[in-house]
Amino acid sequence: MTIVFVGIDLAKNVFAVHGVNPAGKPELVRPSVPRAKLHEMIAALPPCTIGMEACSGAHHWARLFQALGHTVKLMAPKFVAPYRLSGKRGKNDAADAAAICEAVQRPNMRFVPVKSPEQQGQLMVHRARQGYVEARTATINRVRGLLSEVGIVLPLKAETVRREAMAQLEDLPGWVNTVIGDLLCEVHRLDERITEYDRHVALMARQSSQAQQLLRLRGVGETTATALIAMIGNGRDFHNGRQLSAWIGLVPGQYSSGGKTRLGRITKSGDAYLRSLLVMGARAVLNAAKDKTDSISRWATALAERVGYWKAVVAIAAKNARMAWAVLVKGEAFAMPA
Repeated sequence: MTIVFVGIDLAKNVFAVHGVNPAGKPELVRPSVPRAKLHEMIAALPPCTIGMEACSGAHHWARLFQALGHTVKLMAPKFVAPYRLSGKRGKNDAADAAAICEAVQRPNMRFVPVKSPEQQGQLMVHRARQGYVEARTATINRVRGLLSEVGIVLPLKAETVRREAMAQLEDLPGWVNTVIGDLLCEVHRLDERITEYDRHVALMARQSSQAQQLLRLRGVGETTATALIAMIGNGRDFHNGRQLSAWIGLVPGQYSSGGKTRLGRITKSGDAYLRSLLVMGARAVLNAAKDKTDSISRWATALAERVGYWKAVVAIAAKNARMAWAVLVKGEAFAMPA
């Protein structure tokens, strides 16, 4: 049995495996493989190309299979879906594994780089921190909503909600006092956790030479620099900075036909967290550009006057993404624009 391509549909406990020979004929069809036996089964195969969707646990399995001598390629699920034979067999694990096996053979398929344990750990720090930030925002909004039930309407600004809610806490009746007090304590606890994770991010940035190089860019702080490194590594999986900018979703979508070019809004594809960090950094660059005379500040100011504030912010964010790619690829050889 000669198997050259294998597709694995990942799951929590039961996996589906589909392998084909050089002629494309199925040689290995296992629609139900227990989790405990997957590694053993793949270890028994000769070195081949294994395809998987980039989902939960994919990077872990990819590292295990690479250690066995296999070539592992991860793909975004949306790129695998067109190869599923839905008209013949419907949606099931076996069909998904066959579609993955078919997709991994395509010469123009785009693959996801396998993350190292260090990258995954750094990305977990960012995900946990963002979760605490979202929980804090939800708790503050809950305070506003509950206070409005007793006739106290507060503005959206978080600092004002904290101050006014604390100032009126003693005047709240009975159980309202208890609930609002507990919620304010929860907000304080989340503040402490976010501060602690900010220190983790700062430590990661100090320990990384690549992050220190990225910090040379305007609008790129410690959070953005470490998030970029955790997600794209050295950036060499992208051919140029424009590809990275498009992957993040900072380029306009095309709706062109009949020789007419129509550009719409930005695609917003890719990771929303990374895109929001770059946009927030771009806002800081544009706000500070009014008092500066260097080339980037003059370009940003003129762009905002020509196309408007928000389009200029997105353009600066896209430019920062392209420059970040150049910094990661060229390293010390990268020269800051004058």
